[in-house]
Amino acid sequence: MSQSDSQTLLGQVAAEFATLPQVTAVVLAGSRRGPFSDVGSDFDLCVYADPEPAEGWRVELAGRFGERSSIGNHFWESGDEWVARHTGTVIDIMYRSPAWIEEQLDRVLLRHMASVGYSTCFVHNVLYSQILYDREGWFASLQARANQPYPEPLRRAVVAKNHPILRNTLSSYLHQITLALARSDQVSVNHRTAALLASYFDILFAVNRLPHPGEKRLVAYVSANCPKRPPEFQQQVHDVLRATASGNETELLARLHELLDGLDRLLLAEGLICRN
Repeated sequence: MSQSDSQTLLGQVAAEFATLPQVTAVVLAGSRRGPFSDVGSDFDLCVYADPEPAEGWRVELAGRFGERSSIGNHFWESGDEWVARHTGTVIDIMYRSPAWIEEQLDRVLLRHMASVGYSTCFVHNVLYSQILYDREGWFASLQARANQPYPEPLRRAVVAKNHPILRNTLSSYLHQITLALARSDQVSVNHRTAALLASYFDILFAVNRLPHPGEKRLVAYVSANCPKRPPEFQQQVHDVLRATASGNETELLARLHELLDGLDRLLLAEGLICRN
């Protein structure tokens, strides 16, 4: 699908939602709005409405514009998926209430509450969404709220929430990985290594005062946008993933310590942790 064709389709879909009085805004979000999108990227639409449109209406919409639809998904956020007719492009629609997304922004930008991984993803999502429909300028105002300097208390909260569980507590990810390796439980090793990396990247984005862009292409994103990073960051992440796949206990633990040692040196230099 060409850029002009995709914009035409998205405009037509947004115009249909605009006919519903409960719809406040429709925006294009997700990887299609980032610098690392490709032809395999879905078109992620966020529809801000309260209540969300009736499923029957959404079935009819999908039937007119697409095929192979899956309506009324509740696996993560409430949403629909369908394949645009004649192009094969997946349209992924998520339904959110305006009050809910406002709370997500207030949680981090006003109350400085961090999460275990992905602390500021919704801030990034709002900031980099393209408005397709905005009934009374509400979403533009929301973007203006999100477009603020990264709060220093939030920066420190992300580190305080995520750094201790990397390897400094009895239930740390590194401890859990060590136990899983001793049990030869490769599924658990993969699961806990992925969680460790999620917190690692959450910290890196906080150090650089950037909202978290989500789960895709993180190594490329950090390399392009985060000047404050361990010098061997890219190789260290690669080595951890390679060692995880190999299942070699000694190798994986050594590579994880190298990764976390590099992060600790960065955090010490930034005054975000104290030397033990």
